[in-house]
Amino acid sequence: MSMQFGRVVVLYGGRSAEREVSLMSGQGVYEALRGAGVDAHLFDTGTQPLTELIQAKFDRAFIALHGRYGEDGTVQGLLELIRLPYTGSGAMASGLAMDKIMTKKVWQQYGLPTPGYAVLTEDTDLDAVVEALGLPLIIKPPHEGSTLGVTKVEQGAQLREAYRLAARYDEFVLAEKFIAGRELTVPVLGKGKTARALPVIEIVAPQGNYDYEHKYVSNDTQYICPASLAPELTAQIMDLAVRSYTSLGCEGWGRADFMLDAQGRPWLLEMNTSPGMTSHSLVPMGAKAAGMSYAELCLAILESASCKVQPPPDSAAK
Repeated sequence: MSMQFGRVVVLYGGRSAEREVSLMSGQGVYEALRGAGVDAHLFDTGTQPLTELIQAKFDRAFIALHGRYGEDGTVQGLLELIRLPYTGSGAMASGLAMDKIMTKKVWQQYGLPTPGYAVLTEDTDLDAVVEALGLPLIIKPPHEGSTLGVTKVEQGAQLREAYRLAARYDEFVLAEKFIAGRELTVPVLGKGKTARALPVIEIVAPQGNYDYEHKYVSNDTQYICPASLAPELTAQIMDLAVRSYTSLGCEGWGRADFMLDAQGRPWLLEMNTSPGMTSHSLVPMGAKAAGMSYAELCLAILESASCKVQPPPDSAAK
């Protein structure tokens, strides 16, 4: 099976604020593929010229990039142009999922539960936002991940400074109603009607603060997989994960993040279309609980690589 993939490039690193995480993800994927006999090669899109990628004539690309210029549709568009099959979602789905504001609009259109929100700019009446949504609020840049630029606001006086922090990353800022409760995440594999959820994972971070340090560095965060939930609730959350994934047009793999409130109601927070593959990452954890090793997961994702835009029948003649 490993021979059918040909020469595989693992795209990692990049130029986003999540570069260091991507370097770890890419290295893990590369080592797993090489260990499985795949002719895999690392390519850092943040330091190597893309002309080298085009000239190298790879057969498939495994995208292990996170954040801007890797998870937002930009590199996906390039790979479509050079007709290099790649893992994960296409350019449109990647761009939608990367934009947390647009993601929420799509989910609301599909009737999926997501917390109330407002879009902030320099001119926004912040008092009116507090009046409409209440406190606490989560303030975040809509195009970043790994909790970068995120602030929990418990008093109205904190809102302006939280906005300014998030605005360092994005022109528009997302203010989202805070949901107190249990933090859950669900990996999803596949496409369309074949998409399936892996076991639900509960994240128990110190003081409920699942920040960059507790995600990637410390060992203080606890992960419960499968999460201890009633079977009916587990089935509901897994179904929501798949529906949230397919509503955005995602494919290949992804991860839906939830909060479960005190009344046992799940709320969708965001969709990750190129999730982490580090030693602390959650998709490999869910796969392991479903009976898949890290290497088997990497091979399954790689097997799904494809170009999402099909050229017209007469394009070769032009």
